[in-house]
Amino acid sequence: MRKIILKRTATPSPEILQGFKDLLKIYSPSCVVADCQERAGVMRAYMKPITRETRFVGPALTVRLEPGNQVDCLDALSVAEAGDVIVVDAAGETETSIWGGLMAGLCQMKGVVGAVVDGSIRDIDEVRDLGFQIFSKGIVPRSTHSPYSGRTDPIEVNVPIQCAGVLVNPGDLVLGDEIGVVVIPLEQAADILKKAQMQAENEEKTRARIREGKTVEQILAEFGRM
Repeated sequence: MRKIILKRTATPSPEILQGFKDLLKIYSPSCVVADCQERAGVMRAYMKPITRETRFVGPALTVRLEPGNQVDCLDALSVAEAGDVIVVDAAGETETSIWGGLMAGLCQMKGVVGAVVDGSIRDIDEVRDLGFQIFSKGIVPRSTHSPYSGRTDPIEVNVPIQCAGVLVNPGDLVLGDEIGVVVIPLEQAADILKKAQMQAENEEKTRARIREGKTVEQILAEFGRM
């Protein structure tokens, strides 16, 4: 692995992106999307949000770091765009933090809406005060070697990665809420959005039937599922 910094070449259309942003207003959007993908694209349960109120969606800016030789991922900021979600494959290592409060502040200035780190972060008090939304596998005070070695490589930006068990390509949609993180492949985004909108509508109708006193059998007969 060496230093590779690429610009993203594919992104969702404004209409598709807005549709997924609208889904953030419903109950449990990550669950709805996961259902519509037949349980695919769900990151592992160890990925936890740092802020209590977490809701974001945006195209993935991917970062891959080398196991056992992890560096600060500041180079991602050189190609970050407003609305991005930075997704970092830090090999699931939890004894080195690759993200802190200063990185969170820099991301906010660039308009990055969230981050997902399959590894550890630190400075979570500052991150929470900033209101920056981020998921991570772990939290640890130990930094990367970058402040001491002066090196910012090896790193790869905007390449296909695997994060918490899910393949993520640059430009895929990444949705996070209080429950977890799901990844929507870009080429499937339009179809998944339609299915998610329909399921969200049906779930609201189901809630109404429950308030009306309908039985499980009646609800299943009308909607086919709970």
